[in-house]
Amino acid sequence: MATHSPKDAYLYKKVITIGTVCELTGLSERQIRYYEKRKLIFPERTERGNRKYSFSDVEALMDIANKMEDGMQTSELRKEMQKKESKRYDNKLRERMIRGQLNAYFNKRD
Repeated sequence: MATHSPKDAYLYKKVITIGTVCELTGLSERQIRYYEKRKLIFPERTERGNRKYSFSDVEALMDIANKMEDGMQTSELRKEMQKKESKRYDNKLRERMIRGQLNAYFNKRD
């Protein structure tokens, strides 16, 4: 899981119930469960099996719903999400490599 700065950590904390998500987004529980089934959203589950969402999940759900209204298919959304995640991973890898090269360069000079 990605690490987040303390400043925005609350965005990713899974504490919101599905009922509250429905109120915030205007989506039905059925729609939210459908997006979960299609692997577009990934809530955590409590010991009793209740779904818990984050504010980041709420934003993602609103984005998903808007794109679906515009005619986008769930398979297209999933591909778009995978591309974004892959790009994020590539950027993190590139950043680590550059940091390593800089460390090696400056450590060699000492």
